[in-house]
Amino acid sequence: MMFNWERQRPSSQGDRARVGVLGVGSWKLGVVIAIVGSVMACSKQAAEEVETETVVPVKTAAAATGSIRGVLHATGIVNPAPDAELIVIAPEPARITEIPKAEGERVANGDVLVRFEIPSLIAEVQRQAAEIQRAQAALANAKANQVRQGELFQRGIAAHKDVEDADRAVADSEAAVGQAEASRAAATTAASRATVRATFAGVIAKRFHNPGDLVEATASDPVLRVIDPRRLQVVASIPISDSPRIVIGASAWLRTGVTGIPDLALKVISRPAQVDPGTASIPVRLAFVGQANLAAGTPVQVDIDAEQHTNVVLVPAAALVREGEETAVFVAMGEKAQRRPVQIGLTDGTDVELVSGVKAGEMVIVDGQAGLPDDAKIKIDTGEEEDADETPAAGAAGKGEK
Repeated sequence: MMFNWERQRPSSQGDRARVGVLGVGSWKLGVVIAIVGSVMACSKQAAEEVETETVVPVKTAAAATGSIRGVLHATGIVNPAPDAELIVIAPEPARITEIPKAEGERVANGDVLVRFEIPSLIAEVQRQAAEIQRAQAALANAKANQVRQGELFQRGIAAHKDVEDADRAVADSEAAVGQAEASRAAATTAASRATVRATFAGVIAKRFHNPGDLVEATASDPVLRVIDPRRLQVVASIPISDSPRIVIGASAWLRTGVTGIPDLALKVISRPAQVDPGTASIPVRLAFVGQANLAAGTPVQVDIDAEQHTNVVLVPAAALVREGEETAVFVAMGEKAQRRPVQIGLTDGTDVELVSGVKAGEMVIVDGQAGLPDDAKIKIDTGEEEDADETPAAGAAGKGEK
């Protein structure tokens, strides 16, 4: 600390003494302040220079070369096969007279499902029967006239033209009888539709009406739904962008998601030959390889095998780290973890194909890499220490048994 003695010059000897004391005290205070500031600065600099790094325990797995098959994950609905479903609809507006079976009951092939009362069909059958009688009567008259004209011609009374006209009338009457019989057969067939029978053995899945109800002859007003539970399929919805990856005959699996119940094997049996403009997905049919104990209409999750890549670099799916749109893995390089962006290919849920970023044989971190910075210090957990800790305990237990 400096003082301007010229400006603060004392006027007397006493003042000079006081100023001298003040100057010495101020000098000592300045020295103390300087020392304290220097110590604090040194302490701060030391704190900035000291770096503490935590060693993170991790688990690793080797990137390997192998084959992988892509899998398409999709949702689907369990439905009967196209020929294993019957929707009963009235042939014409009618009244229901009989429905013998209730929901859930089994039916055999040929069993009566529904009887309709359709007055127009019954009236048509009766009209055609009367038309046959009229045509047969006309035929009988024509034949009688044919005989009479033949006799008159033999006696020379009738002309040959009269005989020919009689023969023509018989032929026309016979044709009229045949036409009337055909019309009656058609009317009888139409009337038989008033009784609907099962075309296969199955189960009444849904009953929409009861006897006495009036129904319309439209698909929006069904009466019964019959299905064959032994012939079920899965209709899966696949994004149209993945449609080229679907191959007829490819294997698939229905994931039950229930402990103790195994997944059910499927097989792709059809894919649409065309799609409507503007559609985002296509329906793919899959048949059960074995018997499926599922109800029609059950929503399910399916995995469909797609294309296969061979001789590619594979790593466990647990090694992937996703940050935004970028995917990376951490590779163990000695005692440090090196972050590498990668490009992935196919995945089957367990392993992932790496197109770039990692070579076969390199050790990738599969556990402990979450939130790990690049070049962080790591310690690979091999599990040997746990085995060493368990070994003495096992030995002690063995000695105790002896």
